[in-house]
Amino acid sequence: MFNFIIRRIWQMVPTMFGVMLLVFVLFNWVGGDPTYILAGKRLTPEIMANIRAQLGLDLSLPQQFWLFVKQVAAFDFGTSWSTQQSVTATLASRIGPSLTLTGTLLVFELLTALPIAIVVAYYRGTLTDRMVTLICTVAMSISSLAYIIVGQYLLAFKLDWFPVMGWDDDSLLRSLLIYVPLPLILGMLVSLAPNVRFYRSFVVEELGHDYVRTARAKGLSEKTVLFKHVLRNALIPVVTAVMMSLPFLVLGSMLLERFFGIPGMGNELLMAVDKSDFPVIKAITVTIAAAAMVFNLLADIIYKWIDPRVQLK
Repeated sequence: MFNFIIRRIWQMVPTMFGVMLLVFVLFNWVGGDPTYILAGKRLTPEIMANIRAQLGLDLSLPQQFWLFVKQVAAFDFGTSWSTQQSVTATLASRIGPSLTLTGTLLVFELLTALPIAIVVAYYRGTLTDRMVTLICTVAMSISSLAYIIVGQYLLAFKLDWFPVMGWDDDSLLRSLLIYVPLPLILGMLVSLAPNVRFYRSFVVEELGHDYVRTARAKGLSEKTVLFKHVLRNALIPVVTAVMMSLPFLVLGSMLLERFFGIPGMGNELLMAVDKSDFPVIKAITVTIAAAAMVFNLLADIIYKWIDPRVQLK
């Protein structure tokens, strides 16, 4: 186990280097010149040259990339081009709102979708199974924007059950109790249907394996087969799906943050893209890439814990 973890950590180094190189190339190729955005109407050759010197854009591309690598290694992404504030400090203040929203959403999704999927799989082929599948299909065919816009209009604006938008920077607990419930409900409506169908497919697939028929032939009840044998094996792809979504907890939900005025990482990324703010974009991208690699490693370790037969090589 220890040797496997060490090898995986070493594999992260070239992967991270590739991510940084790709981000740098894409930004310099299609990102445009932020000098034109920052200079505004005062665009003169002298001002452009001054701005480019301040941003380090007057250096050669290899020098700019090497500066990028050193910043990542030091966990210091410099200063935002648009706000002139520390990128690290800015993102540190944005992670809390994103985790408060998306972390709560993930927990509620898992605790709701997985039990429903198990029950539906238990009654597979019955009217209950067909009705839930039909409802999920209809729900999945509706755009997430429709849920957000209609839900915000009816529940917040018309019925006044929730604030239309807002956030309390001084208290995450107050924000969790007052401002998170509405985007949480709407996020659940968007994600519940695909997750139920997703998890159900894993459980139903396991029910068709030989070990299930053997367990039934031994006289075990259907509930014992489902919860003691099937669910344990079905949890492996569920863990994969959950662990793959964990890096995006850091990023947050861009649509929900945008519509509800939540100052999270997703909202910050959208504003950075609008302003071609490369330091913020690269910081968020590198953070998500690093989180993805760490959580992938953690998923492999959890596989071994769920099923000791899994060999980590």
